[in-house]
Amino acid sequence: MTSTISIIATHDDALSGALTARINNKTKPLGSLGWLEQLARQIGLIQQTTQPALHQPAIMVFAGDHGVVAEGISAYPQDVTWQMVENFLAEGAAINVFARQNGLALHIVDAGVNHDFGVRDGLLDRKIAGSTRNFAQEAGMSAEQCQAALQNGKDLVAALPGNVLGFGEMGIGNTTAAAALMHKLTGIAVAECVGAGTGLDAAGVKRKQKVIEDAVKLHATVSDPLAILACFGGFEIATMVGAMLAAAERRMVLLIDGFIVTSALLVAAKLQPAILDYCIFAHRSDESGHARMLAALDARPVLQLDLRLGEGTGAALVYPLLQAAVNFMNQMATFESAQVSEKS
Repeated sequence: MTSTISIIATHDDALSGALTARINNKTKPLGSLGWLEQLARQIGLIQQTTQPALHQPAIMVFAGDHGVVAEGISAYPQDVTWQMVENFLAEGAAINVFARQNGLALHIVDAGVNHDFGVRDGLLDRKIAGSTRNFAQEAGMSAEQCQAALQNGKDLVAALPGNVLGFGEMGIGNTTAAAALMHKLTGIAVAECVGAGTGLDAAGVKRKQKVIEDAVKLHATVSDPLAILACFGGFEIATMVGAMLAAAERRMVLLIDGFIVTSALLVAAKLQPAILDYCIFAHRSDESGHARMLAALDARPVLQLDLRLGEGTGAALVYPLLQAAVNFMNQMATFESAQVSEKS
């Protein structure tokens, strides 16, 4: 699937200059809207216009279970994954509240949850299997399963109408998968990738670290990005990678949430580096390792709210700032139109 994706870098000197001139001509001192000006410029470059617009924004939450939970790396039982999916469907989770508040369509994807939901309104069934295998003992998924998940993500995005897509996730054990991906793709020491996840104590974090370190030794020869994804990732992470690549190919604005979502982006960026031009990093998660992950991508997050919930909550919360950036570009008066004197 990835060989059919072609993501074009957004860099365009002429358009960038035109956007900067338009921003600077608004009735304000140069640079006085700070980062909103950079967001406006980035969205304009993504959309290839000096009059950017946001329409039909959405958040997609990908859920999946992980075989590595058998190693005791989570403070919560695996059943919480499907129980939280039920909470999403009942519109009772934080992401439901924030998406509704900010006018974002919410799509819930079963990428590989160990539960039979049946046919449900609001649930997109793209289940590859009930769970990945335990990567502490064997690769989490086969190459074929990984490719199927990537294709599912691409197909999901093809059916979306809008031009803004935020990414969220749910899966007990997925901070362990994300930390393993981070280590393999960045070379950062496992100890600096591992955090408390759903609330592990210090001993639990140490156990999680050892599980990953032992698994890395077991799979020492795995080096290709897709092979790393298949070995250590989850079905929700792999489906998200496919969705990210397809969204960037469509020149959508990608809202990147926290630790697990950024681990998916690490894979996507190894496959298509230009994808980073399309990404707005919503926030810096309070999960240990996320700051280092962002630094590895040379990414600056918009918000710092000590969030570590996941679900796409940071992506939903940052969306009003994108609206502000686009609105000042399109609605704010110029010095000439307002008959305001410019700086001498």
